[in-house]
Amino acid sequence: MRLSHICWNLAGLSLPLLIAVVTVPQLISSLGNERFGLLALAWGLIGYAGALDLGIGRALTQRLARLRGEGNLLPIGSFLVTANRITLIAGLFGGVLIALAALCGLGSWVKAETIPQIEITQAMLLLAIALPAQAISATYRGVNEAFMNFKGVSLLRIALGIVSFGGPYMVSIFTVELPWLVATLVISRLLALSVYRWLADTCLEKNSIVTTTAKYSSGIAKDLFSFGGWVAVSNVVSPLLMQADRFMIGVFISVAAVSFYVLPYEVVVQSLILVGAISSVIFPNLSKLMHEQPNQWYPYFRRWLYIVAGMMLIVCSLLAIFLPTLLSLWLKTELEPISILVGQILCLGVFANSIGSMFYALLHAKGRADITAKVHIIELPLFLSALFFLLHKFGIVGVAWAWVGRMIFDAVALAWCSKTVRS
Repeated sequence: MRLSHICWNLAGLSLPLLIAVVTVPQLISSLGNERFGLLALAWGLIGYAGALDLGIGRALTQRLARLRGEGNLLPIGSFLVTANRITLIAGLFGGVLIALAALCGLGSWVKAETIPQIEITQAMLLLAIALPAQAISATYRGVNEAFMNFKGVSLLRIALGIVSFGGPYMVSIFTVELPWLVATLVISRLLALSVYRWLADTCLEKNSIVTTTAKYSSGIAKDLFSFGGWVAVSNVVSPLLMQADRFMIGVFISVAAVSFYVLPYEVVVQSLILVGAISSVIFPNLSKLMHEQPNQWYPYFRRWLYIVAGMMLIVCSLLAIFLPTLLSLWLKTELEPISILVGQILCLGVFANSIGSMFYALLHAKGRADITAKVHIIELPLFLSALFFLLHKFGIVGVAWAWVGRMIFDAVALAWCSKTVRS
């Protein structure tokens, strides 16, 4: 694995964070806790839209990396055409569902005292436009990752991150109306789709792969779904697991309380970009290595697992100690003590999640997306039950402990399941 791939990934994940560091305090000041809380929910919904590719993007990465390991490039064009058709249909279906939900008044479920419901409805309709673009983008991103084009993907992520945080900030100078803020997120996703496609076409051209004569194949669709179908289950369940905490806070406590939870959460969880930079490179590398050198892949994985564990133990310990100082410097105001406590608790979960992410990449590289999906299915009712109980018992501190418990369960379960694929 080339260090440059990790460095590009790290740049793509960390530079948008720097934009957030600068813009989020100003957004909170300009928008207030309620509007910022709703904007945070919009960011969450955009992230959840990744589930609409039905796991085809990740399946495409695994299959193309495997074909490269076998030296068989001929079917790649048909794989791409088939994946594109599936994600287009799925994205359009998701967009229509969100639009219908908005028109049926789903936005009224969110407790917002100072924001007109018409703004929430209009924002949801705008987000519905972004969903198909987000789904199709996953396909082209999958091609780039299979061909190790992490530089191109990272540069696009940087630009996308700048617009995601900087766009609402620039708009807030002129207006705080929610539809205008969300419009910047929608436009950025449409532009990102165009760039992802161009990058993927470049990768294919460099490898003399022609897609103009390629056709949709039901056999390939079945093959993609055999992996992607389980990834889709994870993609549906995982965002529910990741976003349920803030949505339940917004519904059962208040939108303003979302800010008290999200701010320390975002600071702490962003440390996982270090793990993401490594695991996203390991995934296609492992898949390729498993076919090129079947006896070498596990020592390679174990070495990187130890590196990640040691690195994140240090990072999470330092975060827990210096979090009050970091939050004060970032927000330039005295934060609620409960927010600091929440962040320190979440550090435990971040460490556990870093370990789980590595085993997640291993299982997917082996083509066992069914295992990770089944773990997530088991987690969902357990987590939602714990979340509901602890939220009503201890407020947002209870929510933090519920999240930590899920991360520990996830890491232990995936590590245990990985034993079944080592042979």
